[in-house]
Amino acid sequence: MIDRRRFLVTSAVAAFSGLAGAPANAQAPTELRIGYQKNGVLVVAREQAVLEKRFAASGITVTWLDFPSGPPMLEAMNAGSVDFGQVGDTPPIFAQAGGAKIVYVAGQPITNGQGILVKPDGDIRALADLKGKRIGFTKGSSAHNVVLLALEKAGLQYSDITPVYLSPPDGAAAFARDSIDAWAVWDPYFAIGEVKGGGRVLAKASDVGKTNSFYIANRDFAVRFPQLVSAIIDALAKSADWAEAHRDQVGQLMAKITGVDVDIQTLAAQRSSFAIGELTDDIVATQQAVADRFFHLGLIPRQIAVREAVWSASQS
Repeated sequence: MIDRRRFLVTSAVAAFSGLAGAPANAQAPTELRIGYQKNGVLVVAREQAVLEKRFAASGITVTWLDFPSGPPMLEAMNAGSVDFGQVGDTPPIFAQAGGAKIVYVAGQPITNGQGILVKPDGDIRALADLKGKRIGFTKGSSAHNVVLLALEKAGLQYSDITPVYLSPPDGAAAFARDSIDAWAVWDPYFAIGEVKGGGRVLAKASDVGKTNSFYIANRDFAVRFPQLVSAIIDALAKSADWAEAHRDQVGQLMAKITGVDVDIQTLAAQRSSFAIGELTDDIVATQQAVADRFFHLGLIPRQIAVREAVWSASQS
């Protein structure tokens, strides 16, 4: 379990002590670059301007950078053009294996906001029926891990399927025209495929295993500005608390931003987990299992130790 209260108290203390004198700190950045996708807490925080309000007195401006998925966001973070962002469990595995300069700074469990869709009139009725099928998903994304977990649960091998690597929009098109037999994706695309695309949920993430999402920072940024990282997490936690208590309003907000129907975005909001917490031993162990899974299949170039990329303000 995430000891969220202790985590947020620790973050708040670190943030207050480190930023109270930030205007006089010559080392403080003048810009904070946040990478986000059009879902989750970061979108809520952007609309509520919580980071802008938090850092206005410190002379720090906030720039929001929109990405279609986690892998390109972490590529930009490694290149030094993004300071902080949120992704699913698999992108940081691929990034760390490639030597990217990233660190995990907070965690968030994923419940049922992603899964595998199939056609309601198709012959895939159980996970074992995925054998020999074409499954679409984004390579290196959290959906990739959901597929592997589903195969493990069914006693199948990766070689038993034909993976079709597609971005979420391309996956939606391929699913609609029956170019793939199953589609693994996250909300709001998951909800779109379910409601608009007529997809049947074969499995949700929680049906096949534990999955998490993560708040990630550029390693150099986190080492130089640990108090700022703690302050960011503390500010985002307030938006997360609001989202947990106002799911219908989150759906309306997401619909306004994305243009996706409010019923779809409300469905996504109702099954989302927004709470932000520390990186517990259980979460790190779960993430290590993800890394080992991809390595053993030869999908990442080297074995990694997730804990080596876990950030702590006290160690910076």
